[in-house]
Amino acid sequence: MLDREFIVSNRELVEKSATAKKCKVNFEHLFKVINRRKELINSLNSLREEKNKNSSQVSKTRKDGGDISPLLEKGKEISNKIKEEEEELKRIEEEEFNLLKWIPNILDEEVPSGENSNFKIVKEFGKFEEKKLSYFEIIKSDEGIDFKRGAKISGSHFPLYLGKAAYLERVLVNFMLDLHIVKHNYKEIFPPFLVNYDSLFSTGQLPKLEEDMYRLKDDDLFLIPTAEVPVTNIFRDEILNENELPKKFVAYSACFRREAGSYGKDTKGLKRLHQFNKVELVRFTKPEESKKAHLEMLEEAQRVLVLLGLSYRVILLPDFDTSFSSSKTYDIEVWAEGSKEFLEVSSVSNFLDFQARRGKIRYKSREGKNLFIHTLNGSGLATPRTVIALIEKYQTDDGFDFPPILKDYIKFGREIFKSL
Repeated sequence: MLDREFIVSNRELVEKSATAKKCKVNFEHLFKVINRRKELINSLNSLREEKNKNSSQVSKTRKDGGDISPLLEKGKEISNKIKEEEEELKRIEEEEFNLLKWIPNILDEEVPSGENSNFKIVKEFGKFEEKKLSYFEIIKSDEGIDFKRGAKISGSHFPLYLGKAAYLERVLVNFMLDLHIVKHNYKEIFPPFLVNYDSLFSTGQLPKLEEDMYRLKDDDLFLIPTAEVPVTNIFRDEILNENELPKKFVAYSACFRREAGSYGKDTKGLKRLHQFNKVELVRFTKPEESKKAHLEMLEEAQRVLVLLGLSYRVILLPDFDTSFSSSKTYDIEVWAEGSKEFLEVSSVSNFLDFQARRGKIRYKSREGKNLFIHTLNGSGLATPRTVIALIEKYQTDDGFDFPPILKDYIKFGREIFKSL
């Protein structure tokens, strides 16, 4: 949520960001509502002041033995007017809120923008070699991934991992968790996979992305699209102390996405799923520290791919690809040697105070002021496309092998991080 006064003072920037993110907001009507709210507040302040003066006059006149009837009648008129305007103010503030909640976060000045904007490549790592087979040709065995039986059990885009592929998935998740805990000093969280409406509103998925959510209507709960949602909401409606910041959390979760409207966009195999696993990094920082934290998280996510021996690139997303809540997002795209393409495995975003305002997440400064926290998150990493890249890079004549770092991790566990 953007601050009302910020919107008024930065109308051009706010409207430009909303247009770029394809968010339809009636700004003309919004500003009329904002102005009417201001008029009502000013009017109510004047009426209350007038009421107080009239009450004082009633007391004085009664004490002097005068006729207070006209003053009482005037007081009644003022009270009725106050009640009327308070009711209108309540309606206006509800209308204002229903308009404000559809306004996306502003875009960072470094985000590529404009009619023909495109992502900006900020880093390339490794050699972009090619292999003969794609993962789809490699995993058709009892030790691979069975899409047909997964579809029989649940429907399309629900893979069934078997044997070695299932083991790879489990080892990869544990490896990433331990890396971020041991080397990057994150605290592990194991969150609920079902959340309420308020949680998804705070992080910005609702109301805009409701059609992409799996919902349990009888319980009014939603399956999480990412661990970002429950972890960010840990401190919803709370005020932390400045000395508690920053906070760094890492969480594994299954992620559930209907992906409405996405059919036909790389839907084959593991590239686009309704359920997948992901390790998520979430930070809570003071405003002046969030830009530095953003770059640190980007490095931490890349570290996973470096250790796995995978090549990748980092891109800065353009305005139209930056999410509703994000101000600036980097994507990390791994190179899949058999598929011969880049695949997104991580998005690392800075939300500034946008989510904190929606969720009322604040901290008390040393000066005693309650200020909004900055929130950030990033995938560290999502597994499906990482698995694609691993299977293709480490393909063998009879299937695929594990990368050396995972073999060491299986044998020695967290001990391997001491030498990294």
